[in-house]
Amino acid sequence: MSPFQAVFRLFYICRDLLSEVLTLFLLMARSQASMAAEILFLRKQLAFYQERQIKPHRFDDASRLSLLLLSKFFDWRKALINVKPATFTGWHKKAFQLFWRWKSRGGRPRLPRDIQQLIAEMVINNPTWGQERVADELSLKLDILVSPRTVKKYWPEGVSSDSRKVSSQRWKTFVHNHASALVGCDFATVVTATFRRIYVLVVMEIGTRRISTAM
Repeated sequence: MSPFQAVFRLFYICRDLLSEVLTLFLLMARSQASMAAEILFLRKQLAFYQERQIKPHRFDDASRLSLLLLSKFFDWRKALINVKPATFTGWHKKAFQLFWRWKSRGGRPRLPRDIQQLIAEMVINNPTWGQERVADELSLKLDILVSPRTVKKYWPEGVSSDSRKVSSQRWKTFVHNHASALVGCDFATVVTATFRRIYVLVVMEIGTRRISTAM
């Protein structure tokens, strides 16, 4: 469907809905006795159509939307005749899908240009950082909430966006360089001779090999 046809179709739907809204206001101004008599009058005629099993015309979009709106004011299940309840609830689902498609048609807005430039500078100046690290730095230090997928969207050209290693040094070298600031811990259970269970937490300073325990 072309954009012109979509606009033309929307115009006819709005026109029909406006006409039915005006009719509804006119009916609301009438007395209850008059409304009840007209409803009974129409139901009598509808009963004859049902007896002859005359197939009604197919509902258009404006008629479907109008019935959906009117169904909010009464129990529509007792008055539904021309279509099955499953078909009517299907109209509800389709209308809900169309509404959210229209609401999210623009997608997510683009980040401001200064934040885009900031992401590019962080990537270039920190070659070991990946998408998650850049997103975390923006969130923790600058309170700029973006996802790693958004960071990838503004990743500089010519720079690989694959997950990169934080450091090329081996684990043994890392432990040797940071031994004074590292601790190792383990949690274990010990059963005594009297079958008493003791929970033991062992903490060892890597640099001094000093062990501390807690029970």
